[in-house]
Order: sequence, then C-alpha cells, then structure tokens
Amino acid sequence: MIEERFAEGQSVIHRTDPALRVVAATVFSFSAALIDSVAALLLALLFAVVLALAARLPVRPLCKRLAAAGSLLLLVWLVIPLTYAGEPLLSWGPLAASREGVRLCLVITLKTISILMTFTALVATMHLATLGHTLHRLGVPPKLVQLLLLAYRYSFVIAHEYQRLLRAAKMRNFRPTTRLHTYKTYAYLVGMLFVRASERARRVHLAMKCRGFNGRFHCLVSYAATPWNPVLGAAVLLVSAGLVAIHWLGWG
Repeated sequence: MIEERFAEGQSVIHRTDPALRVVAATVFSFSAALIDSVAALLLALLFAVVLALAARLPVRPLCKRLAAAGSLLLLVWLVIPLTYAGEPLLSWGPLAASREGVRLCLVITLKTISILMTFTALVATMHLATLGHTLHRLGVPPKLVQLLLLAYRYSFVIAHEYQRLLRAAKMRNFRPTTRLHTYKTYAYLVGMLFVRASERARRVHLAMKCRGFNGRFHCLVSYAATPWNPVLGAAVLLVSAGLVAIHWLGWG
C-alpha cells in the first residue's frame, strides 16, 4: 500500500505550486549530486533541513525514512574506507582506513541525506495524484502519467483482491509451510490475481470509454499564485548557484 504521510499539512511548502516544487527539487538534487566539496554539501544539508522545517515534517516518519537509507550508508562506511587507496588515517592490525576513503564516504552520506530530505520536503508533501497532474503540466509524456495515476489508483484494489484470495485459502484450512503444496498454492494465488487484474482492467477500460475518456485525466484542484512561489524559486536558485560556486572555487 502507498502511504502519504507527509501530504497533509498547512505549511508554506504545502501551499506552494507543486510544479515549482518538483522543478526546485530536481534542480537542487542535480546540483548536490554533481559536486564533491564537503563545504558545499554541508550547505546543501543545511538548506535541506530548512526545507524540512518549513514543511513541518513529522519527526518520527522522517527519521524512519532517513534510517532506511542509513542502512545502505552503513555498508558504504564499512567497505569503502578499507578498500579505497590513499593515505592511511586509522589502522587495526592488517586493516587500514584511508583518508580519501573516509572523505568519499562523507561526501556520499551528505549527498544522500540532502537529496532525500529535499525530495521529502518538496515532493512527498503532495499527493501522488497531484504529482501525476504536475508531471503532465511539466511536459512528461501523457502515457507515463496515465501509468502512474492508474497504478496509484488500482494498487489498492489489487492488494484488496489478494487479501480476499488469501482469506479464501485460509478458510479452506490452508496453512503455509515449506512443502511443495504451499508453493503450488501461492503460485495459484498469484496466477488468479493476474487473471482477476486483467479482467478488472478490461472492465475499467470499458467503463472509461463509456464515460467519454479521451486519454487525459483532468485535475480538479487549482493552485493560485502565492508569495512563497518566488521565494522558494529564488532560494533554490541561489543555493544551487552557491553550491556550484563553492565547488569550482575548490573550498572544502
């Protein structure tokens, strides 16, 4: 199931035009991803924290999202310093952590947290349906937008259908074990799920054609211009330009 924990809110970020937020997140993320200056990335992290505070993101769900990336970053910190060639910084018997490897891990960590927090503050604070209509406004091919919106709409239906099939199997005294019968039962469940999904897709297509669907979804929500639109746009442009300038000047 798709959770939208950050989509509900009344912050200045929530009231900003979604198209501007998507463009701003993309510009900032490219700027942060293409630099390797620690000083610039610390500025990027500070800006991402400011965005998270402006969006009034709940702390616990945000920490859980960052912790998911933290498990991969932990693996990076365990491997790269010991395998990256360079000047030894710390040593434990035959193992030695290089200074260049530690710096590379720090750069990767700052990039990951900054980009993830920025996308959470700017993009995850809108509903997925709003994101689909926003991508259509930005010129994304209509078929990709339709796939996104339909997958979002009917993923819940397919999940509910799977739960119905699983309950029916349990009512017939099905108990999952490691035997071949269990694997065959799950294979039948998945196959029946595909059959029912295909049948549901055919009925939905016919229903949409009966209602005059012309290949485009229309958004019923409009976003009026607010004073925060130019503020956010100017802030992202200034910070992105500052990141590139710090990188090219060789600071950090």
